[in-house]
Amino acid sequence: MLLKDKTVIVTGGGRDIGRACVMRLAQEGARVAINYYASGDGAQSAVDEIRAAGGAAFALRGDLTSNADVASLVDRTRAEFGDDIHGLIHVTGGLVARKKVDEMDEAHWNRVMDLNTTSYFRMIKAVEPFMSDGSSVVGFASQAGRDGGGPGAVAYAASKGAAMSMTRGFAKELGPRIRVNAICPGMIDTDFHNIFTKPEVRAHVANITPMKREGTSEDTANLAVFLMTDQSAFMTGTCVDINGGVLFS
Repeated sequence: MLLKDKTVIVTGGGRDIGRACVMRLAQEGARVAINYYASGDGAQSAVDEIRAAGGAAFALRGDLTSNADVASLVDRTRAEFGDDIHGLIHVTGGLVARKKVDEMDEAHWNRVMDLNTTSYFRMIKAVEPFMSDGSSVVGFASQAGRDGGGPGAVAYAASKGAAMSMTRGFAKELGPRIRVNAICPGMIDTDFHNIFTKPEVRAHVANITPMKREGTSEDTANLAVFLMTDQSAFMTGTCVDINGGVLFS
């Protein structure tokens, strides 16, 4: 087990990619603190599965646009698993809604930035004082941060581009004690695309990728956990694409 007795926080851990990360971390022996906002059933079922297999996990609801909820998550993690935190996988984020510039007000722009970018900053700031040498942070950016996203996704793309720059900056600032990397998913089969992407667009994107399919949450979680372990010990400041070859950065 590559993460035996390590404590890792996963934000947005109740469904899709976040939940898959939770389960992979547990398979590698990690103690997992699961943050969720709207996906309580998925988070609790993950806890139940992990505990039934002899692992350690808990789930805590929290809005990571709230400093108080961020602090509560870190405090609960340390109370449950001990003072040291060894990893953070920050999946929290979302498109919120597709809005072109003539439809978008500042409230929408600020909401998307707070959810995708500022929450990443809040979590890193909150956990960094308690991270031991050799710890790892994995953030989630997006292919949209590279290519600008689809129609009505300017705010989302900008927030994810900012997350990529933050990843590089934090890697410089926190190294060598803490590694910081990010993942840039393309078309992954999740509720994000169930809600915001038309089926014909999804089928087209899958068809033009060399892999001829959408990615899965498990594909993405495997990458996240690799970046969490010492198998990626010489990687920091990277923004790793996982898109089936539809975009080469």
